[in-house]
Amino acid sequence: MADPATVDVTVLKGVGGKLAATLERLGITSLQDLLFHLPLRYEDRTRVLPMGQLRVGDSGVVEGEVVSADVVQGRRRSLQVTLRDRSGFVALRFFHFSAAQQRQFAPGTRVRCFGEIRPGRAGLEIYHPEYQTNPGPLPTGDEATLTPVYPLTEGIQQPRLRRLCEQAVAMLERHPVREWLPESVLGEYQLPEINQALRMLHQPPASADLAALMEQRHPARDRLVMEELLAHHLSLLKLRAQVQSWKALALNTGDGRLVSGFLEALPFELTGAQRRVTEEVSHDLAQPVPMLRLVQGDVGSGKTVVAAVAALQAIEAGAQVALMAPTEILAEQHYLSFREWLAPLGIEPGWLSGKSRSKQKQTVLAQLASGECPLVIGTHALFQEEVVFNRLALAIIDEQHRFGVHQRLALREKGANAETVPHQLIMTATPIPRTLAMSAYADLDTSVIDELPPGRQPIETIALPDSRRGDVVERVRTACAEGRQAYWVCTLIEESEALQCQAAEDTAQQLQAELSELTVGLVHGRMKAAEKAEVMEAFKEGRIDLLVATTVIEVGVDVPEATLIIIENPERLGLAQLHQLRGRVGRGERASYCVLLYHPPLSDTAKSRLQALRETQDGFAIAQRDLEIRGPGEVLGTRQTGLMGFRLADWEQDAGWLEEVHRIGPRLLSEPERVDALIDRWLGERIRYGDV
Repeated sequence: MADPATVDVTVLKGVGGKLAATLERLGITSLQDLLFHLPLRYEDRTRVLPMGQLRVGDSGVVEGEVVSADVVQGRRRSLQVTLRDRSGFVALRFFHFSAAQQRQFAPGTRVRCFGEIRPGRAGLEIYHPEYQTNPGPLPTGDEATLTPVYPLTEGIQQPRLRRLCEQAVAMLERHPVREWLPESVLGEYQLPEINQALRMLHQPPASADLAALMEQRHPARDRLVMEELLAHHLSLLKLRAQVQSWKALALNTGDGRLVSGFLEALPFELTGAQRRVTEEVSHDLAQPVPMLRLVQGDVGSGKTVVAAVAALQAIEAGAQVALMAPTEILAEQHYLSFREWLAPLGIEPGWLSGKSRSKQKQTVLAQLASGECPLVIGTHALFQEEVVFNRLALAIIDEQHRFGVHQRLALREKGANAETVPHQLIMTATPIPRTLAMSAYADLDTSVIDELPPGRQPIETIALPDSRRGDVVERVRTACAEGRQAYWVCTLIEESEALQCQAAEDTAQQLQAELSELTVGLVHGRMKAAEKAEVMEAFKEGRIDLLVATTVIEVGVDVPEATLIIIENPERLGLAQLHQLRGRVGRGERASYCVLLYHPPLSDTAKSRLQALRETQDGFAIAQRDLEIRGPGEVLGTRQTGLMGFRLADWEQDAGWLEEVHRIGPRLLSEPERVDALIDRWLGERIRYGDV
């Protein structure tokens, strides 16, 4: 009995090279792949519906005698076939047909067909139904099964894929799928054995609970969902175990002078949440195993201060620190903040980005290699092979979801020496719903800064159509006349950075003309680093009243006097990004406002986003809504989706299994054959990131 995972799909009748290539586009190359290609939904074709009882919108089987089959000339030429049974009539309409097909429908021919009932010229109609002429009797008893509807790709139709799946299910007798869940787990949760579950999902008997199958809550589906979630969780537990089998420098040899000096010089007290997270990080850094900690905090919660304390603990212990951000402007903001904070302590951070000038870059590289530079801040340029550290012991990664697992793990190669790897502190200002964090970041310990600094003002959010643009411009004029500052954000146009920057330039010129008494600044992604830094510094110092920007100012910019932000075309952005942009204001003690200047009409999704922003400023509540609207791959960023590509599980619907999976996972780690087989079945090649 061969394992279906090793049996090529070409063993099935009718699968040659061309069809095999089509199936491969659906991720199907083996018998097991086909068995795990599960239906999206089901249709009940086990009974014939009387034509006289049909209603528009019904889907089902009708059977009758052909009355006529005529080619009808209308806006589109079509074949109209009229059927009748004892209760009434229904018309079949084909817009694509042949003469041979027309001849199949000779008057008096018996036809059984399936489709959706629509209103039409001939009364009730079915467009392009699946049909049989002169059919045999419908299956009864155990042979009567619900009809599965599968995900398709170009080049294969439902009937053909259905027949292939029927063959695959029939072969389960000779090639059963290996059961990898322990009997104790199946018994505890009353789950069916895997082959039984697959048969049920591909060929549910007519007596099956159709509602449960259609609503994705059948025990057979639960059985596979749980296994898939378990496989994902086990892959991350294995990754964590692998990382923690390495050694790290225990950063516990400092005297606390730098950390205490930094905290005393701050013009504010740490919040209780900041103190708690700082202690958690400090404890991890003192251990001889690599820290893997994710720090979540809403916009403005003070994650960067926590990162600074961690960096100083490492520097006190004689080690080096690398802080990496996904964009040049965010990296620059960190560089400016750290330089200001650490200068009184005699520490000068290094700067490294893809746009660094050659001479400056060579100087920093030399200082890192010699150990003279204890802290470097930059973008993904820190990954480059030429970047060599003398004693790197801590990597701080901001907005980790924009990098992905490969790049995060690649930093281990930059460690202090061949025997140790850096501690990793990962920060995100995009709060991740708990269910998502439990699965996507199971390899990390999580800390949450769930408290904003005192004195922060709530932000009033207003949505206006762009026909009110003139009113908004006047609002900017009034705010700036009162000594406040404002942002005007131009959002992405057709995914083109060039067009986006051009739109920002045009908007800046237009606003400068309309608001001639104000100083209008501009910042976008195509400006040189020095230019951007100069504009941001001028805005921070109050020399610019209105800053026109692209979404490059999404995170990291902190200007307390900015109390008004206008976001053009907010319907183009996701909820999390809108929340991040809104967080540029509300950082001082004055009331702040966010104006969402949308272009009607809005889609239902866009309306949901704007409504959510108006209702709450809680980043975690917004993240949950974002997850509901966009799904996990989008929330975490496309670079994470290799990890997120579930075949069957659904984040929201199946969240209840996550707690159970977290309980079961560690128990199975002592059985490597079982763990590796489960991971291979559900993730296959996608889990190779552990070998970076």
